[in-house]
Amino acid sequence: MKKALAIAALFTLAPISSALAGSDLMAQARETFKPIPSAPPALSGNVVTRERVELGKMLFFEPRLSASHLISCNTCHNVGMGGDDNLETSIGHGWAKGPRNAPTALNAVFNVAQFWDGRAEDLKAQAKGPVQAGVEMSNTPAMVEKTLNSIPEYVERFGKAFPGEKSPVSFDNMAKAIESFEATLITPASRFDQFLEGNAAAMTDQEKRGLALFMDKGCSGCHSGVNVGGQDYYPFGVVEKPGADVLPQGDKGRFAVTKTADDAYVFRAGPLRNIALTAPYFHSGKVWNLEQAVAIMGQSQLGEKLSDAQIKDITAFLETLTGEQPDVTYPILPASTAATPLPVAMATK
Repeated sequence: MKKALAIAALFTLAPISSALAGSDLMAQARETFKPIPSAPPALSGNVVTRERVELGKMLFFEPRLSASHLISCNTCHNVGMGGDDNLETSIGHGWAKGPRNAPTALNAVFNVAQFWDGRAEDLKAQAKGPVQAGVEMSNTPAMVEKTLNSIPEYVERFGKAFPGEKSPVSFDNMAKAIESFEATLITPASRFDQFLEGNAAAMTDQEKRGLALFMDKGCSGCHSGVNVGGQDYYPFGVVEKPGADVLPQGDKGRFAVTKTADDAYVFRAGPLRNIALTAPYFHSGKVWNLEQAVAIMGQSQLGEKLSDAQIKDITAFLETLTGEQPDVTYPILPASTAATPLPVAMATK
């Protein structure tokens, strides 16, 4: 039943092509998409303060959260490169290659859940995963707490960010601080946002044709809302499964989380904000060209072989989703002390 509803959602917008040919393109788009707001949303269970954001920024760039003291959150989610690492899959502890393409951290606060399979309900939960994953940072909560407690400036900053707590330096508070910072990594004022806000001249005729096609063909059935995606889960290959080079048979997506047969090869619809900056594409990271990605989605999800002109128009629209990138000053991190645990060597296998 769930899969049937997901498939139906792909085609809900198919009948609107005649309406989109006229002057009401903007009105139709506003029914489906929302601009990136100029300020981040409130976080559930986390009071965002200046102290938490500043601490979270330091921790986001802090390689000593990893066992090797080499890998930080920014290693795989580089805020200067569209919020990801522009690799097929990330390289982690021991030079191990991760199983999936790193999603962008930019605008991640607007996703319904985190990771391709949605196994983390929010950015707090997400922040804990890579720190403990053997193929990523390969650390433990106890060692993270020992490391942070060994550095007086972090002890002081945790105390200010989490006042009144008996033990403010904790793995949970580390995650809350990183979430507070990541929530600020939003990219407003894209040309598409300007269009949604009433500036018809913000997009070219080709880009508007691409937007109309994006809605008319049913792409927006999965990729809608503030983040132009990231809001629900859908099978990859609704009509025709792509080859194993794009959809590896061993990665069954959300099935690993729910253990439900209907969730085999189901993934969270990728958010398309800043998509022009985040190649390669899909959870496998096998496709480096955005036009090729558009063609694959047309065939696999919609059962339609898009023409070269249609692919170029849709791609032109997707390029309008690049917003103002966050201006992040690299933090000066406090020095280790004699009590700080030493790094673990990353020997190759």
